[in-house]
Amino acid sequence: MANRAPASPRVTSSANRLSTGRAAAGGTIKAVLGPTNTGKTHLAIERLCAHSSGAIGFPLRLLAREVYDRVCAIKGPAQVALITGEERIEPKGARWLLCTTEAMPARPDLAFVALDEAQLSADPERGHIFTDRLLHARGREETMLLGSATLEPMVKALVPEAEIITRPRFSTLSHVGAKKLSRIPPRSAIVAFSAEQVYVMAEMLRRFRGGAAVVMGVLSPQTRNAQVAMYQSGEVDYLVATDAVGMGLNLDVEHVAFAGLSKYDGHRHRRLTTAEMAQIAGRAGRHHKDGTFGTLAGTGGRDPEFTDEEVYAIEEHRFPPLTRLFWREAEPRFDSLATLIADLESPPPRPELTTPPEAIDLAVLRRLAEDPDVAATLRGARSVERFWHVCSLPDFRQQGSETHARFVARLWQDLRGGYLGADYVAQAIAQLDNPSGDIDTLQGRIAAIRSWSYIAQRPDWVLARDEMSARARAVETRLSDALHGRLTERFVNRRTTVLMRKAGADASLLPVRLGEGGAVLVDDEPIGHLDGFRFVVDPLARAADRKLLLAAAERHLPGLLAGRLAELVADAASGRDLALAEGQVTWRGLAVAGLAKGRGLLEPRIALEPALERLAPAERDKVQAALAQWLEQALAAPLRPLRRLAEAARDPAAGAELRALALHLVEGGGVLAREAARLDDLSPAQRAMARKLGIQVGALDVFVPAALRSAPLAAWATLARVWGLAPVTPPSGLAPVLAGKTVPLGYRRAGSQVLRVDMAEKLLHAAHGVRQGYRSRRFVLDPALARSMGLTTASYAALLRQAGFRAAVPRALAEGQAGPPAPPLWQWRPPRPAAVAPTKSLAAKGKGATAAPRPAPPAATGAFAALAELLR
Repeated sequence: MANRAPASPRVTSSANRLSTGRAAAGGTIKAVLGPTNTGKTHLAIERLCAHSSGAIGFPLRLLAREVYDRVCAIKGPAQVALITGEERIEPKGARWLLCTTEAMPARPDLAFVALDEAQLSADPERGHIFTDRLLHARGREETMLLGSATLEPMVKALVPEAEIITRPRFSTLSHVGAKKLSRIPPRSAIVAFSAEQVYVMAEMLRRFRGGAAVVMGVLSPQTRNAQVAMYQSGEVDYLVATDAVGMGLNLDVEHVAFAGLSKYDGHRHRRLTTAEMAQIAGRAGRHHKDGTFGTLAGTGGRDPEFTDEEVYAIEEHRFPPLTRLFWREAEPRFDSLATLIADLESPPPRPELTTPPEAIDLAVLRRLAEDPDVAATLRGARSVERFWHVCSLPDFRQQGSETHARFVARLWQDLRGGYLGADYVAQAIAQLDNPSGDIDTLQGRIAAIRSWSYIAQRPDWVLARDEMSARARAVETRLSDALHGRLTERFVNRRTTVLMRKAGADASLLPVRLGEGGAVLVDDEPIGHLDGFRFVVDPLARAADRKLLLAAAERHLPGLLAGRLAELVADAASGRDLALAEGQVTWRGLAVAGLAKGRGLLEPRIALEPALERLAPAERDKVQAALAQWLEQALAAPLRPLRRLAEAARDPAAGAELRALALHLVEGGGVLAREAARLDDLSPAQRAMARKLGIQVGALDVFVPAALRSAPLAAWATLARVWGLAPVTPPSGLAPVLAGKTVPLGYRRAGSQVLRVDMAEKLLHAAHGVRQGYRSRRFVLDPALARSMGLTTASYAALLRQAGFRAAVPRALAEGQAGPPAPPLWQWRPPRPAAVAPTKSLAAKGKGATAAPRPAPPAATGAFAALAELLR
């Protein structure tokens, strides 16, 4: 109790300050009182702009921002300031200030001062701040107090010199009873009193009516503004909100439905007062447009209902007058912690004022004052004052005094010695710069970044204040945008909203268009997609919407398809966006046609997809002709070598033998085994003609080198599938391992690998070149060239054996001798028509040559050693 000793003289000081404040005030004081939708705020803005300077204090940051934008449009941004706890835009020499009530500066030089929603002086949490502004905030020429008519007795008692002006409501507010959520009319606001109830209502509206905007006090101002803008623009027709919607938000609401009539006020669960009900219900109706209010039915037997007295009071705007306003010493002494706490707990100086419940800042102050480590850091009045300002940090997280006190204590440890370093603040802000997560996670990050925005705004707390403030605002904006996106994604079904708003039950009114990827859009919202040229309803569409969507598609798609067909024909003519793969022609990734048998293997025919086959004959023929022309151009270059052979096969002058060879090469994709080519039947003239056609005779194969490139091989493989030849797709790489039993087109087996025919011929040609350079019948072959092509030594040996080469394995070194083993010696024997398989005879020879036991040769490395080991 000793802490309260200085309270009595402080009461006298406060009473003197009240009287001197009134005496010093010059100009007029007007109290403009009345219900919602009376134009009070609009009048205050007009009076502000009519004076040479002025300020208005608002209860919400978003209201201050809204009016700031309006005044900037009138006076210019260079003359207007925005001052809130989290954001300060103060041009040098700004004369008109838009502030939150807590941030209103004490400037006696301002010509005009206004306080909005002054009846909040009776609010248990913030009422003492509004009371202080009501008693002391004065303009040099004019002061205006805006609020509910319930404030009139308090104004007469505390500010007797004020001129009281009452204003009637512009529109009529009527009670319409209870309605089910499914029968709530468009342009309605549903008010709930917990986050869980808000989410339930929004989710139900998403199912019934396409979605709703969400407004809650825990949302950041940017998120609330974005949600309100979505409602105001008509993107959604419903708004689900807590009682935060009743505080000055100007909305085009025609009906307000109460999901409940009681709330938890932080201390107890209680029924709303009639004044609180009227403040919320008054959002219905805008300017001279009448509004209605009621309750929500069908909530499980606990439907809220207004009493007759409450309905009468709301409709007639008759409420019990305020008899007390909350008050707390606004200018306490900072001689010591005990003196500070005693002044903050001192009794009010007037009987019309009462002590409020313990606010969060005073609770934190008392809790930390009991900590000896914290109390030991407070030395002198300036230190106590600075500590009080730290304790006054708003609890944006709303996690209770215990959690908030720990945050304040940590902040004080950093602030007691001076400023917060820029690196420290930047790191704290950067840790919150994460727009991922669900709704609750983003709300928590936004609350945390608002704390740092408040901290960064203090001129004596943070070094590089402007930079840190800008960073904090940027992070809050990103998080708010992400939260708006999550809310919209969860609670708005844009397709259903668009359908109901644009068409009702008339599908012909739907503005259907074609988007990217074949999406069918109504007002940029997908309702289905085109699978090729067939419309498919979005599988996520409600069953009730499917009939309407199909009707809309049937009504509008012929026009859309005509445009799409024109694009297909144009792209076919220019060769853009079309591709041929696996026997299908695709356009922009969509299958539009397939290949069918034509007059010959190299002359396929276009077969349109079923959706295109059902087109009108004129359109179908036009598309088929365009695709056929494109296909001919696409195959012209790859099939040119084979088509030359096909022409020769039809030319009588080529002779029967050459025509037969050309025909076999066409059917083989440009490759034919030499033993099946019957080359001995060709005359010298036919051989010369074959060379002109690009036919090359190799050791094992007769082939056309130009047809063995990747594009001709792929084109012939596609055509062969159409005719049922089913060739193996040409592999990638120089000498891949054979995957199955069938050798790919254009390739030859070499042991466990396959090698393209022309490359195999290159190896065999090199081997014969070495053979001809040796006088003896035996010679050495270097496998380096084969290895560079990707062949293993075993595969190279297998290829050589196919061409008639045989190897003699040298004798191993005798015991006691050292040195590398001798390389194998090769010899070539022309294959006989009825010869036994060379591999078998080579194996038999090998067995006979190595029957006797021999000493093991020393270990050696190298290509020759590997080849010798293989042959052994």
